[in-house]
Amino acid sequence: MITLKDIMAWVNGELLTPESPLELECPKVFASDLMSDVLTSAEPGSFLLTGLVNVHVISTCNVADVAAVVFVQGKRPDASVVGQARAKGLPLVATKMAMFEACSRIAALFEGRAHGR
Repeated sequence: MITLKDIMAWVNGELLTPESPLELECPKVFASDLMSDVLTSAEPGSFLLTGLVNVHVISTCNVADVAAVVFVQGKRPDASVVGQARAKGLPLVATKMAMFEACSRIAALFEGRAHGR
């Protein structure tokens, strides 16, 4: 099974919630900047990749039962958003990669054909 630690390694991610368990399993990934799509289409337990860094992301993940969030394009949420994620036990990761590159790398990891970072 792919874990938060694996995802972080493949997207050169930084864990913004250091208390989060790195062995958290990632069964699926969903990528979107539209929180309405997350609510209607993300499967419970999925990891979300998004370029949005506001509090609505945390609220949406809570309702949709998303397991972790990866912020792309070098975007980082402010301290209040990180605090809300911590309060809900939601791991947050930041990467400088664009959404497409991060998704491509994670897809390769799932397919077992990733050859390097």
